[in-house]
Amino acid sequence: MLIEVCSNSLESAINAENGGADRIELCAELEVGGITPSHGTLKLVLEKLSIAVFVLIRPRSGNFTYSDAEFQVMKEDIIWCKENGCSGIVSGVLNEDNSLDVKRTRELIQLSAPLPFTFHRAFDWVKEPQQAIEELINMGCVRILTSGQQPTAFMGMKKLCLLNERFGDRIKLMPGGGINEDNILDFVQAGFSEIHFSASQPVLQLKSNIPLAFNCNLYDERYVRLTNATKVAELVSLVKKY
Repeated sequence: MLIEVCSNSLESAINAENGGADRIELCAELEVGGITPSHGTLKLVLEKLSIAVFVLIRPRSGNFTYSDAEFQVMKEDIIWCKENGCSGIVSGVLNEDNSLDVKRTRELIQLSAPLPFTFHRAFDWVKEPQQAIEELINMGCVRILTSGQQPTAFMGMKKLCLLNERFGDRIKLMPGGGINEDNILDFVQAGFSEIHFSASQPVLQLKSNIPLAFNCNLYDERYVRLTNATKVAELVSLVKKY
């Protein structure tokens, strides 16, 4: 099984590789589901890592329906990633009714080529997942990152297995969302070829109280979320020993 670790910074990316990850998905701001990392972060990660670096192309948090300006930013980021040695693109676009935006997603896939394209967890919002998978296959999408349209991949295991049985020979279904030491072997046993997790935890960086919160109290700003190399190694070991 190939292990992809979602990494939200240079430090997290290094920890993921040191823990034995096969590939990373580089992003920023895991607290809001991840957005596109800075070019500076990308540049240094590409210089320091030897494993494959896939990059999340998501211009902001929130929904996956983008303005013309936001979509242009996404395309520019993909071009930069291609020119600077990234190994793959992770992205996707939905319509306002949360159906797959075929036109714009196809444009992103074509722009990303020859890099492989992963449709991210926006898939977990679509109302007709099997139709969306057929459309993604026809566009040339290589894989779908999904929790089986449930809060965690373990909760969505039934749908994940059904989709993998039906479509797994034509597109990769990569479980992600809440993967940990208690459930990772269930996905190995179910026959998935790739898996995605962050193995991250909040690390206390400031011991003093902050004078003012800037994030509407979404999270404690004294902490920074980092991928834990030991946790990655533990999960890798469980998979490799199976």
